[in-house]
Amino acid sequence: MKLRPAFARLAACTVLIAAAVGAQAAPSISGRNLSVGAADVQEYLDGSFPRTQNALGGLIAMTMSHPTLTLPQGNRLDLGMDVAVATAGGAPAPLGKVKLSSGLRYDAQTQGFHLDQPSVDDFTPANNGARLDSRTRELLNVFLTDYARREPIYKIDPTVGALLGALQVQSAQVQNGRLVVTFNQDLGAMVPAGVLGK
Repeated sequence: MKLRPAFARLAACTVLIAAAVGAQAAPSISGRNLSVGAADVQEYLDGSFPRTQNALGGLIAMTMSHPTLTLPQGNRLDLGMDVAVATAGGAPAPLGKVKLSSGLRYDAQTQGFHLDQPSVDDFTPANNGARLDSRTRELLNVFLTDYARREPIYKIDPTVGALLGALQVQSAQVQNGRLVVTFNQDLGAMVPAGVLGK
């Protein structure tokens, strides 16, 4: 009887691991291109937010949440996020929704797609009369710069990433509603179909 809780925990862990593995869809490969669809990127973003950026020794904290990705025509992506600001350790107060656009880069070290030179395009305040003042805009830009440098908006499966580690990246772009990275060699011969689960 004493073993049942342990078995229950083990079964729960197994289910969580299976769910985590299944949650990340495999990228598509065509020639030298590896691509990921918008829905998969959105799912990855949903799992990696909210995120908080501290400034002034923790006196100000900006929390970004509810990311919404759009991949329009062209070579930039759109990303909307809710912004809340807390001061002096207080509770976060909703500031509004920011919309940014960004280029795309692929980082072989993180095996992920990153924002490249993101810029704030629009801000919708949470309350009438609220605005994005210069200090808050500066903190937002610091957050975006740090996030773009360190954190991917989508990370490919490590098994696939390990197979691509020796290749050179030629470009990364938004194309036909997908994030696409082009390598210097044909991927079909390097990545077995079974690895992609297809």
